Amino acid sequence: MANHTSEIKIKVTVDENKVPDDIRWTAKDGGIENEQAKAMLLSVWDSKVQETLRIDLWTKEMPVDEMKVFFHQTLVAMADTFERATDDKKMSDTMRDFCAYFAEKLELHKK
Repeated sequence: MANHTSEIKIKVTVDENKVPDDIRWTAKDGGIENEQAKAMLLSVWDSKVQETLRIDLWTKEMPVDEMKVFFHQTLVAMADTFERATDDKKMSDTMRDFCAYFAEKLELHKK
């Protein structure tokens, strides 16, 4: 059985100050072709140095209210991923409690 290679491409256009103007991504296996994004968070685990490497980008057009929703949804997704990866339901539920608190303090559910 042959292995399949999947590729995800991210293209970032920056202004003269290296601030992102445009973020585009392609994941052909997922049916995504040159889609625009206003923000992205990417974490990669480097097992050699036992450290997380990150790329956090957002464009000038990313409104603060959308950034708050983006962070909330990312935190909820991280709790779900943590549970799938570790089978630690108790800590995952604790993370979800924080997500609910986060949403409440930012009044995200009232919109």
